[in-house]
Amino acid sequence: MTYAKTVSIIGLLSMTAVLLYGFIFGNFFTDGSLILSNPWGIVSMVDLYVGFFLFTIFIFHKTKKPLERILWFIAMMVFGFFTGALFVLYHLIKSKGDMTKFFSGV
Repeated sequence: MTYAKTVSIIGLLSMTAVLLYGFIFGNFFTDGSLILSNPWGIVSMVDLYVGFFLFTIFIFHKTKKPLERILWFIAMMVFGFFTGALFVLYHLIKSKGDMTKFFSGV
């Protein structure tokens, strides 16, 4: 459990840093159009969003309220695995060390 929390925290901090870097020093539309003009950029984006949707299945399994599901889904699509790391860390803490509870549901 400690290992999973550590990985989640590192992921959350890493994603925070790179999201800030991108928002401060990048141009979302200019840089995004460059990525999408490259075949491997398209492959990367499809790969990324397939991962987002697959992880959202896990989120929907663990959350039951429709509004909560919608908000997590939007956050996942906008902020990516920053949201995933936050979600995992929250549920690791909530499960109090019980990995069966963490993986099996609320």
